[in-house]
Amino acid sequence: MKPQSNNKPETPTTNTPTSTPASAPASTAASTPAAAVADVSRRRFLKLASGSVAGGVVGSVVGGCDINLNEIGEFESSGGNGWIPAQYEAAGNFPVQVRGRIPIDPKNPSITRDDKKCILCGQCVEVCSKVETVMHNYELPLIDDIPCICCGQCTLWCPTGAITEVDDTELLLQAIENPELHVVVQTAPSTRVGLGEEFGFPVGTNVESFQVAALKKLGFDKIFDTNFSADLTIMEEGTELVKRITGTKKAPLPQLTSCCPGWVKYCEYFYPDLIPNLSSAKSPMTMMGAMIKTYYAQKSNINPQKIYSVAIMPCTAKKFEAIRPEMNHAGLKNGNPEIRDIDLVITTRELAKLIKRKNFDITNLPAAQYDSLLSEYSGAGIIFGATGGVMEAAVRTAYHLLAGEPPKLLFNLEPIRGLAGVKEAKLNIPNIGEIKIAVVSGMHNTHKVLEKIRNGNSGWHFIEFMACPGGCISGGGQPRSAVPPSDAVRTARINALYSADEKSTIRLSYENHEIKTIYKDYLGEPNGNLAHDLLHTHYHDRSNNLTPKTKLN
Repeated sequence: MKPQSNNKPETPTTNTPTSTPASAPASTAASTPAAAVADVSRRRFLKLASGSVAGGVVGSVVGGCDINLNEIGEFESSGGNGWIPAQYEAAGNFPVQVRGRIPIDPKNPSITRDDKKCILCGQCVEVCSKVETVMHNYELPLIDDIPCICCGQCTLWCPTGAITEVDDTELLLQAIENPELHVVVQTAPSTRVGLGEEFGFPVGTNVESFQVAALKKLGFDKIFDTNFSADLTIMEEGTELVKRITGTKKAPLPQLTSCCPGWVKYCEYFYPDLIPNLSSAKSPMTMMGAMIKTYYAQKSNINPQKIYSVAIMPCTAKKFEAIRPEMNHAGLKNGNPEIRDIDLVITTRELAKLIKRKNFDITNLPAAQYDSLLSEYSGAGIIFGATGGVMEAAVRTAYHLLAGEPPKLLFNLEPIRGLAGVKEAKLNIPNIGEIKIAVVSGMHNTHKVLEKIRNGNSGWHFIEFMACPGGCISGGGQPRSAVPPSDAVRTARINALYSADEKSTIRLSYENHEIKTIYKDYLGEPNGNLAHDLLHTHYHDRSNNLTPKTKLN
């Protein structure tokens, strides 16, 4: 059985290290007065919390659609304009000693807090209330949950580093050192434009070859690129969109993206009636996990129970996604539900910590490349890390599938680029007509957009949602280059991804040679029976764990 940290729920598995970790994430329990919240039970703590902080939809709208988004409100940058500790200015019954912090469940798989470092400054409350609109948007007491979408934005805003991701580096080292395990790793698009900041590179530097070299030196058996499975996601999600638009799939429009686990959990909490609108396509991370333990295992003649699948992600919510019970399709295919698609998620910051711990000088490591079979990617795959990137990648392929011709004008879809919280555009597709799309980042931008969908008058066909302002490049597991995260940092990282797209010889997911091969040799056709079994999933209503306020802030 995989050793469990104090903050990680029990998850059955059969292909993990058996020793106890040398160290575990710090417990949230503490005896100091400043950490008094840690000595309060979850239920009692939730009964203490109250208050409401007003927040609005922010961002600017571009693209020239007929839909009047002025109805949604005035827009600013999706990251907000900084903070004011409003919880200290308003009356409430939140006790003084715990008023300046968010509640964190001791079993939260994504984030934890070192109470000795917490100064009750309230920055975590500000970002949770105003940028992600989770805290203060439910009634108290709760039923059986401390609401958290696991996005980890609080880890980026915390000025003392009291809130961090759950540290799983010891589990990773134990797996690598276990001779019985074949340890495979994948890396997300955004990690390569964030990792370098931990080692003195200018913000936004693409350190892909250094990152791969460091992973090889750490001892991974195979290193694959999540950009490949981003292309795979586009094939599945794009095909699903085409089927919804043409009516061959009986599912509602607009289709909502499902690759961001923070957004998906938010939808499950506050808008469960819109779960049918979510794409059933899994995220690139979990699609890759399924392919590693089926296609790769078969090609390499390796028992999938001996494969330990690791993902390096910019996102703390990916730790939560990996342990979702729905993400075991590789196990179901192999006849053993205990085989998980993903065994462990490590953030960009955790990877940097490991590299420093091993005293690697990454700039002097020999250049290295990803292993073949599950690593080729298109320009469309790498822009997944930027807000609007998933949409732009998807419409390139959807246009081809609908129109039967290459999307010549869709290689720089300016209306949905940039840091505006809500963006939209419209496309004229031969034989189909006008398709309307939108992009949202930062959960505080979602409410009026989702209310328009609820009311049946949104007009959109496809909407991308990202929990973190700016997208995955500003995920909760990325380096803390500015506190709070700045738009300058976000922009530099985004520009690095778009630059890689522009330099790619292949910029369309369906032209990826390894994608063509995996469908030809293994999956069949996109959205076919085997592809659906391995690459699609479902989600469930979490609203019975809380009572959302009638009007979310």
